[in-house]
Amino acid sequence: MDDLRTTLATFSPDDRKDFARFIQRQRKKTKGRLDARLYELLLHQRAYSTEDLVHQLYPEEPNPVAYYALRKRLMRHLTDFLLLRQRQQDATAAAPVRGQLTLAQYLFEVGVPRLAWTTLRKAEKLARQNEQYELLNTVYNLQIANADTAPAGEELADIIRRRNLNKKAADEEERASIANSLIRQRLREARTRGRGSEAFDTIMQEVLREYELQEAFARRPSLLYRLLSIARSAMLVRRDFVSFVPFVIRCYHLMEKRHGFAPAHRYYQLGLLYMIAHALYRTRRFAESVAYLEQLRCALYSGSRSHYTDFLPKYTFLLAANYAFLRRNAESIRLVEALLQNAEIVLSSRDQLTAKLGLSFHYFAESQFHKTNQILISIGRSDHWCEQQMGLEWVFNKNLGEMLTQLEMGNADLALNRLRAIERMVRERCPSGSTYHYVLSFLALVRELIDDPTVAAHATFAEQVGKIPTFLPLEREDLQALSFYCWLRARIVGKPYYEVLLELAGEAPALHLLP
Repeated sequence: MDDLRTTLATFSPDDRKDFARFIQRQRKKTKGRLDARLYELLLHQRAYSTEDLVHQLYPEEPNPVAYYALRKRLMRHLTDFLLLRQRQQDATAAAPVRGQLTLAQYLFEVGVPRLAWTTLRKAEKLARQNEQYELLNTVYNLQIANADTAPAGEELADIIRRRNLNKKAADEEERASIANSLIRQRLREARTRGRGSEAFDTIMQEVLREYELQEAFARRPSLLYRLLSIARSAMLVRRDFVSFVPFVIRCYHLMEKRHGFAPAHRYYQLGLLYMIAHALYRTRRFAESVAYLEQLRCALYSGSRSHYTDFLPKYTFLLAANYAFLRRNAESIRLVEALLQNAEIVLSSRDQLTAKLGLSFHYFAESQFHKTNQILISIGRSDHWCEQQMGLEWVFNKNLGEMLTQLEMGNADLALNRLRAIERMVRERCPSGSTYHYVLSFLALVRELIDDPTVAAHATFAEQVGKIPTFLPLEREDLQALSFYCWLRARIVGKPYYEVLLELAGEAPALHLLP
């Protein structure tokens, strides 16, 4: 296995183009630069052997030594590219602090201590304001190492005192990181023993007590956010949002009341508000979810817009999903369309896919099937590529949506072809008894409707629909799975699909448009 090829294969199409341009900028040469050529070969669909690569690069005289030197150069380009991208995408204060540290080190080396100390003071202030304790420790160590050049008023004893105080906070951060890993590990172990549903609170308290972190998590938004992220992951696995909602709301409001959220904590505040709004949505408390999303919007726009790209898509998707169940589906469509057309924000591949699939469901609910079809076509990616980005369940939902859309448009043959393809995918990709095999039962009923549209009026067909096996009780299904069931039920009762979905939403507490 070629590790370099494996690493490059993780790049999105946009990342691949950016890295290719980055290579070309490193050294102006002819079009046939060998490191660029090696990059192209490593991205090729065919996995070339080392011998093949050497022959392709040096056809006249194979040169393995030059080939391995070329690989090292390409790896250096890759490292530099990732470091640059990380700095550009880092919305925290870490990137500017690192930049100031680098500048200060250079200034000390070239004999400009006065400017070096000015730069270090800026780095210290920024790191302290933004709780960058590890970087702050590096700042103090650099100050101590160059204390002999310190300007008047900068005493070594005072620097050491500040460094020792910061060391306690940095140590607390390290212990919190260890605690997070232990909580995750013990939760996995608890699930394998079949006691995951009741284990979280016990495990959390044990680990926090073991590492003396109870108070730290109660006053540090960054640590609270990390802890609740673990809790949310556990709830997502169990789909137990009913117990998660009061827990996360209580933690958020205690933090808000006791310590508040400084501008440096904006990212964590936004993340906590999103967790609350999403959990409320999953428990059918749509109006309350919208209220917390309004708090999120105010926090997002009131301070720095450094988190705009991260949270605006999440906010939009969740608000649109809530509106769909508050009989405001037309507004849902406008929200998602505006996001897709927003020139100020570049959506990631995942966000683009989420937006388009969500928009197709909103259009489908409005019976605008031709627009639904246009949106699904505009995805323009293979199922394999989509699965790599979004997972198998997302691909199933897309394909099922395409099948029902074609059927609603009167294209029974196309719908049947898509149905066969989905059946084949389930049988090939999912072992017998897996959570996705309920799809086969659903497809069998759709096939009956394709063969004979009048079958929906038969009592036996309605009875079959009521017996669709699901891997969870119906009231705990996600919106996509629930919506497919609603489509069958709408055919039976002779009502519009959207009306049936809203009726069932009043009974079902776990509805979900998001991945």
